Amino acid sequence: MRTSRVADRAFQVWGLVATVSGLFVLGWLLYTVFADGLQRLSWNFLVSFPSRKPEQAGILSAWVGTVWLMAVTLAAAFPLGVAAGTYLEEYGKKNRLAGLIEMNIANLAAVPSIIYGLLGLGLFVRVLHMGRSVLAGGLTLAILVLPVIVMATRESLRAIPPSIREASLALGATKWQTVRHQILPAAMPGILTGTILAMSRAIGETAPLITIGALTYIAFLPAHPVMAEFPFLSLKGLFDPFTALPIQVFNWVSRPQKAFSTNAAAGIIVLLAIVFFMNGVAILIRNHYRKKIRW
Repeated sequence: MRTSRVADRAFQVWGLVATVSGLFVLGWLLYTVFADGLQRLSWNFLVSFPSRKPEQAGILSAWVGTVWLMAVTLAAAFPLGVAAGTYLEEYGKKNRLAGLIEMNIANLAAVPSIIYGLLGLGLFVRVLHMGRSVLAGGLTLAILVLPVIVMATRESLRAIPPSIREASLALGATKWQTVRHQILPAAMPGILTGTILAMSRAIGETAPLITIGALTYIAFLPAHPVMAEFPFLSLKGLFDPFTALPIQVFNWVSRPQKAFSTNAAAGIIVLLAIVFFMNGVAILIRNHYRKKIRW
């Protein structure tokens, strides 16, 4: 008994040390980035295109390209991931085939991102002739995060008490009505949490975008999605070349000049701001669904 208490105490101490060490490293990294990058942040830095002169270089094309990519990725991955997870959990039969599919989805979540980049290059760029466009990049990132969203959806649906399903069916609701009006709203907070993690991974990926041919230097933006004439919306920007913040930061870090390293630190700060904003919106939506749940 005493040995067990000592082991339990030692594990608690080791866990605390590991947590504090991780937070210390994270704090040191953030301090380094903000100490170097805050001096470079300005309005001109946000609205200027990249340049060979570090004092004139900006990240306009990079952060706009990142927003385009995240919009395409979310629009493609979220509905497909939720639909696939819902079908596998609520409608699919529990047999060996279902077990094999579940195992493969879990394995796909651990596949290196460069493999998805090669898949995107072969499928979207060459076979479907999308070129090195925003659409090809967004769909490549979508298949990268799709397994994570599928797994999060299934785990969230499993956490719903069976009594909710039974009560709904007992009152005469159909299977789809039960899933649509009872199960999915109750599971949505967990699904959105998984989606937040998936999109946070996608926004920092560089290898898949470089593989499909994203540009490292670009002095123009994708076509604006809003027009003054009918039909007021344009999808031309989906087929334009692009760059992204991770690629721009990678490009600046690889240069020998110290000023470009300062630009890279400022780019990282902007990337963190986009991540926090995106996660904040998702958290607000998640909390909205939580308030509506009444068990």
